[in-house]
This record gives sequence, C-alpha cells and structure tokens, in this order.
Amino acid sequence: MPFYVYIISSERLGRFYVGQTNNISKRIFEHNQGMSAYTSKGIPWQLECIIEKPNLKEAIILERKLKNLSRRRKIRFIRKYGLI
Repeated sequence: MPFYVYIISSERLGRFYVGQTNNISKRIFEHNQGMSAYTSKGIPWQLECIIEKPNLKEAIILERKLKNLSRRRKIRFIRKYGLI
C-alpha cells in the first residue's frame, strides 16, 4: 500500500505543514475541517506537494527530512517537486 508525504501551506499563518498518510484526500479534508488541533488555526490549507512512497517506513523517513528543512529549503523543494 502506498503512502504519501505531503506539504500544505496556510496563507493565513504564512506556514508550511509536512505530514504523511495513506489517504491524501481524507487527510487534507481533515486539516481544512479543523479536525487536526495543530493545523486548525491555519484554515484554509492549500496542498503544495505530494510524494508517493511504497511503504510507511520510507514515508516517515522523508517526512522527518522535510520537517527539518528551513522555510527557504522547503520552498525550493516545492518548486522542484511540487504542484506549483
């Protein structure tokens, strides 16, 4: 079963959020409905990037790497691999 690492952005907060899931549409819906406490203040969230990984282990490894990037490096990553 594939897993997805994603980056979403909140214009309201001027922030990015990095996460992983096996159901991307459900997870984005949850973020935008305020069902996630950490992201509830940033609604609406815009999907910027999705990377598919073959398993949970690889998704977690990439998620951790992306979470440790600076804002500037996240923007570069999104421009290179994202939906923009």
